[in-house]
Amino acid sequence: MKKYLPLLGLLGLLAMGCNESSREVSEAEQEAAAADSTNLQPALQSISASDLLAHTTTLASDKFEGRAPGSVGEDSTVAYLTRHFKNLGLQPGNPDGSYVQKVPMFGYTPTPTATINANGKNIKLSFPDDYVALTRRYVPAAEVNSSDMVFVGYGVVAPEFGWDDYKGLDVKGKTIVMLVSDPPVPDPANPEQLDSTIFGGKAMTYYGRWTYKYEIAAEKGAAAAIIIHETGPAGYPYEVISGSHSREGFEIITPDKNMNRADVEAWITEPKAREIFTALGRNFDNLKEAAKQKDFKPVPLKATASFNIKNKLREVQSQNVIAKLEGSDPKLKDEYVIYTAHWDHLGKDTTLQGDQVYNGALDNATGTAGLIELAEAFSSMETKPKRSILFLAVTAEEKGLLGSKYYANTPLYPLEKTVAVINMDVLNAYGPTEDVVVVGFGNSTLEDVLAQEAKSQNRRIVPEATPETGSFYRSDHFEFAKQGVPALYASSGVVARNQPADYVKKWKERFTANDYHKLTDEVHEGLNFEGAAEDLQLFLRVGYRVANTEKYPEWKEGTEFKAKREETLSHASPSE
Repeated sequence: MKKYLPLLGLLGLLAMGCNESSREVSEAEQEAAAADSTNLQPALQSISASDLLAHTTTLASDKFEGRAPGSVGEDSTVAYLTRHFKNLGLQPGNPDGSYVQKVPMFGYTPTPTATINANGKNIKLSFPDDYVALTRRYVPAAEVNSSDMVFVGYGVVAPEFGWDDYKGLDVKGKTIVMLVSDPPVPDPANPEQLDSTIFGGKAMTYYGRWTYKYEIAAEKGAAAAIIIHETGPAGYPYEVISGSHSREGFEIITPDKNMNRADVEAWITEPKAREIFTALGRNFDNLKEAAKQKDFKPVPLKATASFNIKNKLREVQSQNVIAKLEGSDPKLKDEYVIYTAHWDHLGKDTTLQGDQVYNGALDNATGTAGLIELAEAFSSMETKPKRSILFLAVTAEEKGLLGSKYYANTPLYPLEKTVAVINMDVLNAYGPTEDVVVVGFGNSTLEDVLAQEAKSQNRRIVPEATPETGSFYRSDHFEFAKQGVPALYASSGVVARNQPADYVKKWKERFTANDYHKLTDEVHEGLNFEGAAEDLQLFLRVGYRVANTEKYPEWKEGTEFKAKREETLSHASPSE
């Protein structure tokens, strides 16, 4: 035993040294935290409910005419944002020296006719009561004649789940028919529940979004793609579809005039789909049940589809607005944290009597106002973050996330150098909350940072209540996620401070029923932006932490965007 005493003594000294070292590191960390606090306080204090209200009131005023892309409302909005960014001393966000990124779009108004021949019987479809059909190609007309129809279940190809609804079938030139949402795969241990290891269980994955279904249809070479609408799985009634696609829509003009899209993209009501399947001697419910299984095989139908679409076209030149706060670290300043919010809303309807302006106060004058407030807060910091901060107000979110899609596909700064995106869409207008909701809970390590920073406000993070509706895929951060960039979409909490338990629930229900996408989404006396200010202070803390931390945020295991991010980073040059 004695021969080990010198060694034990040495270990003791080393341990004392280690403890001393740890104490010194802790002191260094405390000093850094104190410096951060000193740096952050003026920035946090600059965010106020009164400023948010002022910006929101201006952006949602009748003068801005509902902020529609390609309108005088766009001109006013772009000028307002640019003026504020300049006054804050922010640099132009576009490397060309301007504060805008031009987004080439076109408006299209389809007039479709459609017929399905089932077992020799023509089944006429009434637009828009039975179906909607459009083409996103930049063409004056689109036609599909007597195209063979194939039922492809949920229309999903997901290698990570060993799932392929096409099973190698060549669908070039055919019309494919698909169910909405993800395949609802039962849990083997409890058939009453969904298997959480496949397609997220209850939570929707991108495979369930209609945008994915049309994308894979085009990739497979289908002439037309029809999605069968069901209110439950879709999360909204068919009237949302018919209302959106029976009037002018918008799309980005790509160099090939969007000829990589399918000729026709369509929705059909569930009752009309059942009528067609019955005419073919097929049982809709049996086919739907079979489509839940991994071994499902596509079902050729004894039917053909014909579409004829006349397209009224107009080119629209819209703009994203972008400003930059350059980072303070000589190396890390070439990496970026982006804050996003969409500035657009639904514009003005001159066919209406009386009020004609869809002011879009909450959706999304609040988020745009929040972007200005964050820009002011970061600008007030004596020591700027190590990484650069971009403030990106995007166009045409209401038309299908087009502004964010354009940036994500033609970025002004490399996506492999873009470490995170933090998105704001409809800020809290009912007061402070004890929690903050993470939309797409469990996706990335950004929410871990959010949880840590929320503690400084005595708050907690909670998952969204209805992940099956796919809200994560319906706002601007998603276009960045598709390209692999870690994205955070946190929304207002659900437990209001010093209010009844159902206060927020009732408030949101009233807003959805009475104001959402309606003429009545205006600034009024009942709005309370104290909670929005607190949320913005939290978003500031998260962005500041990410901008100063060496490690990049990451997608978590099992998230559908992780592989894309890893691929992007692996292709970055060694110097990057």
